[in-house]
Amino acid sequence: MDAYFLDWANLLLRWVHVITAIAWVGSSFYFVFLDNNLIKPTSPDLLEKGVGGAMWAVHGGGFYNPQKYLVAPKKIHTKLHWFYWESYSTWLSGFSLFTVLYLWNAGTFLIDKSLMDWSPAQAVVAALSFLVVFWLIYDTVCRLFGFKENGEQMVGAIMFVVVAFAAWLACHLFAGRAAFLLVGAMIATAMSANVFFWIIPGQRKVVAAMTSGQPYDAQSLAIHGKRGKQRSVHNTYFTLPVLFAMLSNHYSFLYTHDYHWVILVLMMSAGALIRQFFVQRHGYHLGRASNPLPFALAGVVIILGVIVWLKPAPTAQSNAAAQTQPVSYAQLQGVLAQRCYLCHGEQVQMKNVRLDSAEGVKLHAVNIYQQAVVLRQMPMNNATQITEDERQLIKRWYEGGAATQ
Repeated sequence: MDAYFLDWANLLLRWVHVITAIAWVGSSFYFVFLDNNLIKPTSPDLLEKGVGGAMWAVHGGGFYNPQKYLVAPKKIHTKLHWFYWESYSTWLSGFSLFTVLYLWNAGTFLIDKSLMDWSPAQAVVAALSFLVVFWLIYDTVCRLFGFKENGEQMVGAIMFVVVAFAAWLACHLFAGRAAFLLVGAMIATAMSANVFFWIIPGQRKVVAAMTSGQPYDAQSLAIHGKRGKQRSVHNTYFTLPVLFAMLSNHYSFLYTHDYHWVILVLMMSAGALIRQFFVQRHGYHLGRASNPLPFALAGVVIILGVIVWLKPAPTAQSNAAAQTQPVSYAQLQGVLAQRCYLCHGEQVQMKNVRLDSAEGVKLHAVNIYQQAVVLRQMPMNNATQITEDERQLIKRWYEGGAATQ
């Protein structure tokens, strides 16, 4: 029964996480688009108010005229909307989902004893350390180099090395699926921490000065806007790498490869390059940036290179007669008993799936084939050491029609 309620918690948290992530990523993409399309006004009244850029847009049957102030406006006449709950809700729902699925079941989902034979508590502490340490390193690098000459290039180069090392380390400590997710989670944590520790506090200081009724120096407050813009831009470059890391854990051919950490680094790099293309595209259209197309092409080339690299070699048909012989339930049952009953037998029914009877196997035949043969995600982390010949036996059993007999 506990597993049943955990499955519901997993489903509902995943649902909330996707919804809030869409809201956060969408608002992030919109404001980057907005910044790249603002045009300096020529109207004296706008210039007098301190408007540094404006644009006209049409959506949903109405016209919109967003304006950006380079310094704090003298007065805010309507309710001020704060963009932070999109970030906080995304992180809270994501961390809750990570806790329910990976930390709560560390022995099953987090630990691969062929890599590191440690206790669930040790694995949980190590996983949480990735989130904290990455943020501390990233924040320190931004403070030391972010506003120096060529500082953003230095930050980018240093953090690329840090992320690559973290990917290598995670893939040598944790199960491949968990390692990919953990690398994405540590970057996502830094994104939300940017909002919590820098962007929103800086904006609050600006608003407090504006509404205090006391004279204030708008230029001295500009540092908060500059720092907030820096971290916001970093967040938008982090977005596509994080999304890939989060989604890739559903594809075992990625995280079970011998060089899975290299695959993760390459694909996240491709995402960042493609994001750079979209960031610069509108600026180039307005004559404010160099041609961004090489960034997109570089990202696509990396992805195509990984696709070609991972292409499976043709399998040798050593015994053609055996490959065509139908597989009986008795033959299949031997594989299931050895490889699947541990989690789907009389004592435990993970995902409410039980495979220790002919009726149960027939009911879940499609899932057995998909998970063990097509997706190759089961057994989880191959904890029961299923062999390639056994996967092929399941394949022949299912495709031979035995599941429907």
